Amino acid sequence: MVIILKPNPGAAQVESLRKFLEQKGLQTHLSEGSNQTVIGLVGDTSRVDMEMLKALDIIEDVKRIQEPYKDANRKFHPDDTVVTVGDAKIGGGNFAVIAGPCSVETEEQIITVAKAVKAAGAKLLRGGAFKPRTSPYAFQGLRAEGIRLLLEAKKETGLPIVTEIMDLSQLDLFDEVDVIQIGARNMQNFELLRQIGKQNKPVLLKRGLASTYQEWLMSAEYIMASGNRNVILCERGIRTFETQTRNTLDVSAVPVVKHLSHLPIIVDPSHAIGISRYVPPLSMAAVAAGADGLIIEVHNNPACALCDGAQSLTPENFAKLMQKVENLRSVLK
Repeated sequence: MVIILKPNPGAAQVESLRKFLEQKGLQTHLSEGSNQTVIGLVGDTSRVDMEMLKALDIIEDVKRIQEPYKDANRKFHPDDTVVTVGDAKIGGGNFAVIAGPCSVETEEQIITVAKAVKAAGAKLLRGGAFKPRTSPYAFQGLRAEGIRLLLEAKKETGLPIVTEIMDLSQLDLFDEVDVIQIGARNMQNFELLRQIGKQNKPVLLKRGLASTYQEWLMSAEYIMASGNRNVILCERGIRTFETQTRNTLDVSAVPVVKHLSHLPIIVDPSHAIGISRYVPPLSMAAVAAGADGLIIEVHNNPACALCDGAQSLTPENFAKLMQKVENLRSVLK
């Protein structure tokens, strides 16, 4: 249930209303937007008399919400959430690009790529330290050493780092990581989501390979219900019958999820398509659809990459793409 308050409600009246509702066993979430103040209710709202509430002086309207996700629901939080990471802001009209290699391989590689993507305009550095691979014989990442190298790249460039966690046993290694990524395969690892929700740092939540929008938002709800409101959604392509591409980018996820949720949403064209030549046009499509950012794989030598070289842009091609993205965004403003 959502209670919409009239403009400029008195603080004492709002607090009195919240106490009244909490005495009925409900959790209240106050959202003060630029144009509207909303109180979201979580719990058994069947015992609340809607008509009685509507009669109160400070209440404009009362609405029941059918969707099972509450904290992630735009009806609870009408204004866009803006997630801040270092100097970068994502959401609410702010746009940021995250870039870097699929896997951290060597100190020289990650620092070279980090400097290149920063020069081209990327605001955050991505790099895999732990790699979930379909084959147990494929490169699994440098693990703790990979995180150490990411931190070295951060020292060199100042870029905040984004990397994926696969298991709760790895959590202590992420103390200095700026954004914890939850990969597509772990989107419904609910115990992991709960624990990540207790961390005081942004979370990048990728959509599962065959997950609906509601399932995706319910996973975000697990994180938010545990206390962490800094969730960034990431559309990274879904599995379909098509075999020409690695996955199928669902561009419609951007406007639809923006309507359903206040959380920022970025797009990963690299994993969606799996072929580097198609990454630029998909990136442009995502920007045109209203995405709050992109996450793009960049490698200084894709042909020799230990992981996903086929979908990685060279630093030179990434710089060209960034210029195209900036040109398109200037037209869309």
